[in-house]
Amino acid sequence: MMARPVWTGVLTFGLVTVPVSLYTATDSHSVAFHQLQRGTGDRVRNKRVNERTGDEVPYSEIVKGFEVTDGEYVVVEPDELEQISPGRSRTIDISGFVDLDQVDPIFFDKTYYLGPKGKEYAKIFQLLTEALTRSNRAGIALFSMRGKEYLTAVRAEGGLLELHTMHWADEVRDPHQEIGDLPDGPAKYSRQELATAQQLIDVLSVDWDPSEYHDTFEEQVRKLIEDKLAGREIAVSEGPPAEATNIVDLMDVLKRSLEGVKGGTAEPAARSSRTTPKATDGKKSTSSARSADAKKPAAKKRVTAKEDLSQLTKAQLYEKATQYEIAHRSTMTRDELQKAVAKAARSHLRAAS
Repeated sequence: MMARPVWTGVLTFGLVTVPVSLYTATDSHSVAFHQLQRGTGDRVRNKRVNERTGDEVPYSEIVKGFEVTDGEYVVVEPDELEQISPGRSRTIDISGFVDLDQVDPIFFDKTYYLGPKGKEYAKIFQLLTEALTRSNRAGIALFSMRGKEYLTAVRAEGGLLELHTMHWADEVRDPHQEIGDLPDGPAKYSRQELATAQQLIDVLSVDWDPSEYHDTFEEQVRKLIEDKLAGREIAVSEGPPAEATNIVDLMDVLKRSLEGVKGGTAEPAARSSRTTPKATDGKKSTSSARSADAKKPAAKKRVTAKEDLSQLTKAQLYEKATQYEIAHRSTMTRDELQKAVAKAARSHLRAAS
């Protein structure tokens, strides 16, 4: 089933006009929770209520109000917002084209797909897409949607047109005013430290593949829900707290990091302190798990040298890599994960014997 557009209108540049449709480009897969009253299981709902009478107000009777003094408002109807920007709510009018390399990514907000509104407009759509691709430029345009005006950038990517809503210049905060501990004055690191840091970055460089990364926290939340539903007690295991690198030992840490990466045994400089839920079979579910047994971290399952890792999926290998706390596992390919897990298993067996 094809997605429904969130907006339709025309895209113009120069004297060229092409009818287009705007589609949402991203989804949020966060686990959705309802609000409940503790101890009752009753749903808690938000309502639009008249502050004076306490009566619920239907959405159709709600208008916008700008407060000029305490309790005094200027009322604005939805159609009045349309009237002050005639045509803007139906037209994406490109006023100029900028080099993408000149646009700081901080200005980009949300991404949409642009598609031609009808097959008869395919030629103009493809022409603009190819021209933007070859020029490495984006069209800058203003348009209105849902009662709000947006600064946007229209760019080509993979044979498609993408529209990025952007922040206005006065919405981007000055980091020098926001951050109190920004370094100032001459750099305090040595040239040797810089060279070693650059070498470490080069060794850890990877090709960008978004499919290699996934939301591990969402997985843990879903596992938590499954365990509670099955009546398994939830034990909490916390990693050691993160420790900052001592600036006195910076060069030593850089060198050991570099040697560890080259040898395939690197550990993270500071492990995450995120709380990880672990399930214990056969016990009644509890939200706190404060017993002495619950405070003990669940035993980690280790693979044996005889296990055929080649038969495991990448997700299964990633899970084992997590159990072994293998560094940089989220950036590894399936083959790299298999090698790292096998090496960790051998090291574990040698240590145990």
